[in-house]
Amino acid sequence: MTQMLKCISPIDGSVFAERETLTAEAAAQVAARARAAQVAWAARPLSERTALVMAGVAAVGAMNDEIVPELAHMMGRPVRYGGEFGGFNERASHMAAIAEDALADVEVGEDATFKRYIKRVPHGVVLVVAPWNYPYMTAINTVAPALIAGNTVVLKHATQTLLVGERMVRAFIAAGVPEDVFQNVFLDHDTTSALIAERAFDFVNFTGSVGGGKAMERAAAGTFTGVGLELGGKDPGYVMDDADLDAAVDTLIDGAMFNAGQCCCGIERIYVAASLYDAFVEKAVAIVKGYKLGNPMDPGTTLGPMANVRFAAEVRAQIAEAVAAGAKAHIETFAEDDGGAYLTPQILTNVTHDMRVMRDESFGPVVGIMPVKDDAEAIELMNDSQFGLTASLWTADLERATAVGDQIETGTVFMNRADYLDPGLCWTGCKDTGRGGGLSIIGYHNLTRPKSYHMKKVTS
Repeated sequence: MTQMLKCISPIDGSVFAERETLTAEAAAQVAARARAAQVAWAARPLSERTALVMAGVAAVGAMNDEIVPELAHMMGRPVRYGGEFGGFNERASHMAAIAEDALADVEVGEDATFKRYIKRVPHGVVLVVAPWNYPYMTAINTVAPALIAGNTVVLKHATQTLLVGERMVRAFIAAGVPEDVFQNVFLDHDTTSALIAERAFDFVNFTGSVGGGKAMERAAAGTFTGVGLELGGKDPGYVMDDADLDAAVDTLIDGAMFNAGQCCCGIERIYVAASLYDAFVEKAVAIVKGYKLGNPMDPGTTLGPMANVRFAAEVRAQIAEAVAAGAKAHIETFAEDDGGAYLTPQILTNVTHDMRVMRDESFGPVVGIMPVKDDAEAIELMNDSQFGLTASLWTADLERATAVGDQIETGTVFMNRADYLDPGLCWTGCKDTGRGGGLSIIGYHNLTRPKSYHMKKVTS
């Protein structure tokens, strides 16, 4: 049995693209071809694999004029922001630059009798299940280092960004990557789970919901297949009493609202020192009132629709529940708000952690702001979450930020910035945000396994 996957455009609710899923037999054949191709791919020199991957990255860049409007149609990001190639290229380029050192043998020791060392060897076949919100950048986080390390890759993309995997694979194959080394698939959930359970893959990287992550772990249970997960987030910002207020407001509100709030490490709750609180809220409200909600194909639009009506419905529900419980909504409904995917961005005050908007992932253009009396209260509130991806601290004092950061349950600590992925640092989370780590040297370690060599020499 197959089913039809449909990408419903948030622009107007029309079907923008549709693809038929593979049968279980056809999907198994894809995995088998990937496995058969992996040995020869891994046998190629590292420099050759790296060059081919970077040629594929460049080929994606050459498509950017087509990609930008296509993304607007699929998930609503305004064309004025120019797509994702900057971050896509930055991440792949960094992983290419560090590959030789990251994958180098670990020399343990050699003498007249023994040579001992540890190799990093590829897992084999890697399944990448990528999300829709930054469909190119999130995919390349794993695709580039996995291929460079000598794995073959099967890419399954979210239905909301149905065409991204096709486009990436087409570009990489045109650049010289062998067809069976990098393949795109359209799969239903049951077929995906069955393949994982049957050990069709040697490593699975999933970016998406907590529920999706649990499904991946259930499918892999008992197979000993490695699973890397980046799941939900409820990332906090904390503005200390010595912060640069204007910079903090500009960055944190942009981090909360950019891409209609649909960012993995977007800011979802803000805590402000009491002495700066009123001024922060006033400036934040002014910024959000200046946004232009509208059709993402219009160059004047600064805030597009959410990617799907059901995502917007969840944000509306969280806002309505908070207001009913005593929160204050500062932004009047925009004229362009259609009650569907086009959603008014919102600033909430008088919020508490009894409200879902301060606990559950919103993944939309809403942020709650609370005053705090000191670092201890801010730390307690920041840690009062089931998630732990990033936290953004605003202060002129590096030592203070480090001391606070050491006490936060999170994967990344930012000081005086937010909503950014540095490919030199490990992208990781804790608690319900998941486990594992992408990019950096640790990303290579997670996409390979250690293999030890203890070689006794024959001596006369």
